[in-house]
Amino acid sequence: MSDVILRVDDLKTYFNTDDGIVKAVDGVSFELKKGEMLGIVGESGSGKSVTNLSLMKLIPSPPGKIMNGTAMFDGENIFDMSDEEIRKLRGNRIGMIFQDPMTSLNPFLRISTQMIETIVLHQKLEKDAARNRAVEMLEMVGIPNPEKRINDYPHQFSGGMRQRVMIAMALSCDPEILIADEPTSALDVTIQAQIIEVIQELSRKLNTAVIMITHDLGVVAGICDTVCVMYAGRIVEKGTNDEIFKDPKHPYTQGLIKSVPRLDQPSKERLFSIDGQPPNVIDLPECCPFHPRCDKAMAKCKNTYPPLTTFGEGREVRCWLYEEDK
Repeated sequence: MSDVILRVDDLKTYFNTDDGIVKAVDGVSFELKKGEMLGIVGESGSGKSVTNLSLMKLIPSPPGKIMNGTAMFDGENIFDMSDEEIRKLRGNRIGMIFQDPMTSLNPFLRISTQMIETIVLHQKLEKDAARNRAVEMLEMVGIPNPEKRINDYPHQFSGGMRQRVMIAMALSCDPEILIADEPTSALDVTIQAQIIEVIQELSRKLNTAVIMITHDLGVVAGICDTVCVMYAGRIVEKGTNDEIFKDPKHPYTQGLIKSVPRLDQPSKERLFSIDGQPPNVIDLPECCPFHPRCDKAMAKCKNTYPPLTTFGEGREVRCWLYEEDK
């Protein structure tokens, strides 16, 4: 238990809209251990990003609001922190890498200005010492000639290099947790692999716990220790990397894995495709939201949300198939 650095319990984040209440996150619970790489995977709209924006208290209010839940970090509930306390936490003890580095970096400010400001604010260093720290971090993430490049503007970097700058900024204060929100989605495949390698290497070197948000199962399979599969605002399956990929239990997880091409098997037929579309989470009825797309759906799936079924320590699934087996 002492290794757990973050414990999220029953997190619910809703958005009030003209059409109804959007239950973007509806009862998410998970634990993150020191130095662990946790993958949160699912289709667009499943609630991955909102979950982690909630942890940083970055939900726009209105229309969004954290309705319920706790996020215990170092003995304190993040959701009970004041604005001043959460500002000291963001970028310092919890860092975040956003999806698109071009929109995350200020195009009018040099990289040096943006990096030094964060380090001075949180580390209380003098400006010269903060600049040296920034250069050191740029070198660590593989930026060539960092002493010169730190004076450049964001548009003078390629997409991959901008993302490396974002990683350097996020890690410049030695955070205990790094949240990476689809950090490779705007990059080509070759650069994606380089960025993932940088994050993985720095996590090991600095013993930083990482929450990797992605829809790419290849990324999850390659670097994550634990995997949470989200659907319609809830975690439907949770387990270690080996458990999820070798023995997926939820029909949704099975469908996701079957839809990925495999290099170790001959290609004899078309890739599997999950029928239908993700559900509209506005006023979603209390049933299994995956049942319209599931070829194993039963009558009770259409009426009642399945309870949590456990298979040993940390292995969880929400599906009536396994409740029936009991």
